Amino acid sequence: MAAKSILYIEDDELDVICFERALLKFNLPIIFYTAYNGIEALELLEGKNKISIPDIIVLDLSMPKMNGFEFLKELRKNTIYDSVRIFIMTTSNDDKDRIQAEYFNIDGYIIKPLNFNENTKRNSSMDNFMQFQINKMLGKDFSTL
Repeated sequence: MAAKSILYIEDDELDVICFERALLKFNLPIIFYTAYNGIEALELLEGKNKISIPDIIVLDLSMPKMNGFEFLKELRKNTIYDSVRIFIMTTSNDDKDRIQAEYFNIDGYIIKPLNFNENTKRNSSMDNFMQFQINKMLGKDFSTL
């Protein structure tokens, strides 16, 4: 089975660590790249030391330097990325953000839980959430494993 590649664009390092840990629990052939804003992501995709086109991009909307919408606007200028599955993973439940994201032909809009550190939440909450969402992102190729 060929490895899938995921580019996760997120400025919160804790979210990046949680996402990567959730991926590792699947024990699947996944190549994982990280960028902390849209500028870094574009550099990974088109810069001097560029990566291969990822299968999946997971994108936060609220980031410094270049936010998620600005990144999508730049990405969609180049048709070589048309086959990349794009998932927004954000804390924004604003309908305006969701509608604007749909304009960029995304594959999913995932609202992150705001806080998993409260005593009322079990540690497994993030794992369960991530496993559900990662299964959704990876699709049928990996769902039978």
